[in-house]
Amino acid sequence: MTYLLGIDGGTESLRARLFDLSGRCLGNAVSPYPTEFSPGARAEQDPEHWWQAAGKAVRAAIAEAGVPASEVRALSLATTCCTVVALDAAGRALRPAILWMDMRAAREARDILATGDAALAVNGAGRGPISAEWMVPKALWLKRHEPHVFDAAATICEYQDFMTLRLTGRRTASLNNVSIRWHYATDRGGWPANMVRTLGIEALLEKWPAEVIAPGDPIGPLTPDAAAHLGLPVSVLVVQGGADALIGVIGLGVSRPGQIALITGSSHLQFGVTDQPRHVPGLWGTYKDALYAGGYLLEGGQTSTGSIVNWLRRLVGGNLDLAALNEAAAALAPGAEGLLVIDHFQGNRTPHTDPLARGAILGLSLYHGLPHVFRAVIEGICLGTRAIVQRMQEAGLPAAEMVVGGGATNSPLWLQIHADTANLPIRVPDVAEVPSLGAALLAGVGAGCFASIQQGIDAMVSPGRVIEPNPTNAAHYDEIFGRYAAAYAALKPLRAPEGREANSDT
Repeated sequence: MTYLLGIDGGTESLRARLFDLSGRCLGNAVSPYPTEFSPGARAEQDPEHWWQAAGKAVRAAIAEAGVPASEVRALSLATTCCTVVALDAAGRALRPAILWMDMRAAREARDILATGDAALAVNGAGRGPISAEWMVPKALWLKRHEPHVFDAAATICEYQDFMTLRLTGRRTASLNNVSIRWHYATDRGGWPANMVRTLGIEALLEKWPAEVIAPGDPIGPLTPDAAAHLGLPVSVLVVQGGADALIGVIGLGVSRPGQIALITGSSHLQFGVTDQPRHVPGLWGTYKDALYAGGYLLEGGQTSTGSIVNWLRRLVGGNLDLAALNEAAAALAPGAEGLLVIDHFQGNRTPHTDPLARGAILGLSLYHGLPHVFRAVIEGICLGTRAIVQRMQEAGLPAAEMVVGGGATNSPLWLQIHADTANLPIRVPDVAEVPSLGAALLAGVGAGCFASIQQGIDAMVSPGRVIEPNPTNAAHYDEIFGRYAAAYAALKPLRAPEGREANSDT
C-alpha cells in the first residue's frame, strides 16, 4: 500500500493526516501551540513549538491509522502564510516568529505602496492593497525596529520554509507563497529587486531562500534527524507545499472558472480561478502560476472570523457550548433581532485593506443574550464574505458556487447563512479539513502517484453535498448588508487616533 501524509500548520495547532490514494483519511492527530498577543494587534509564535508539534502529530496520526510507517511514500505541508521567521546560519530562530495576523507593519505597508514600484502592479494595477501581513512590510519593520535581528539573520523566510529546512536541510521557498505575498512574479523576472533596493533592504535578496520550488515538485528525502523526530523512514519524500488556504483550494477541488473557494478557520480566505489577469481595487491578485501552471488566482480575505468566536469564548470564561449556541442562534431570524457585528477585530484585509479598522457590535440592548451575539458574529463574518464575493463579481469573475472547507463546515448554521448572505449555492466536499488533503495530494504528485494536480483532484476529492440559499432569508440579508456596508465608513472617523493603541507602530 501507498500512503500520503498531509501536514497542516495552522494558527492554533498543527494537524497531521494520513491518506490513501482515494482521498480516504486513515489517521488524524492534532498538536496545539500557543500564540502570544500584545497591544497594537501583535501576535507571535515560537517556531520550535511547530517542530515539536509536528513530531507529536505525525507519530499519533500513523499510530491511529495502524499502518506501517514504511508504507508512507511522501509528505507535503500547508502552513500559515506570512508568518515570518528570522534564522541564524544554523537554522535557529533569532526571535519569535511574527504571525500572519500581526499588524505592526502598517506604516511599512504604506511606505511600500508609496514607492509605486512595478512589482506592486499585481494588486489593483499598482493602487494596492499592500497589507501589513505580508513578507516585505514585516522584513522592513525588522530592519527599522530590530536592525540587530535583521543584520544577524542568515535567512528570512516563512513557517513553510522553516519546516522544509528542518525536514530536508534545503533552504527553499514555495513558488506559491512568494507569488502571493513576496511580490515574486514568474513573468517579471522573479524577485522584486528594485523595490527592496528602493526601501534600503537589498540585503533581503541574499537572506531569502535562493531556490523557489513550485507546489507538487519534489524537494528531497527526510534527513536522518527529521525522520527520527517524525517516526518515519528516511525514504519519505518531502514535496513542496504552500500557504494553507491556497493548498486548501486544491483540497476543495476548485480548479476552473465559476468556482469560488472559501477556506474557513481562524480567518476566511476566498479564491477565484480565472484564465486571465484581473487586477481589481480592493482584491489581491491576480497571481500567475501561484497554484496551477499558467493559471491565475484572484483573492479576498477576512482577518478575523473563527478567531472572533474564540474571542467570545475567552470573554465568557471559556465556557461556550457551541452546540447549544448554534441551536439557539438558529432559532433567531436573520438580523439577530437588531444586532449587527462588524468583523474587523484584527483589521480588514479586503475589500478595504485597513489594518487600523476594528470590530464593532451595533444595536445592543439589555434584552439581547449570548445567542443573539453569537448569531450576529456569524452573520457579520458571512456579510464580510459577501462583500468580497460581490467585488469579485463586479470584476467580471463568474460565480456559480462557493466550495467551502474548514471549521465552518461543522455548523449547518454557518453554511446556511453563508449561502443566504451571498445568495449562492454552497458545496461542501466530504473532507472538510482541506489544507491537509491538498497537501497530501501534492505529495502524491511529487512522488509520481498522479501525473498532474488535476489528476490528483479527480482521484482524491469527492464532490460532497450542496446547500441552497433560502430566498426569503437572502432578501432579508440584502437589507442587512446595506447597513453592514455603511457601518465601515460611518465608524472610521470615530476610531482612536493612529498610534493611540499601545505600541501600534513601534
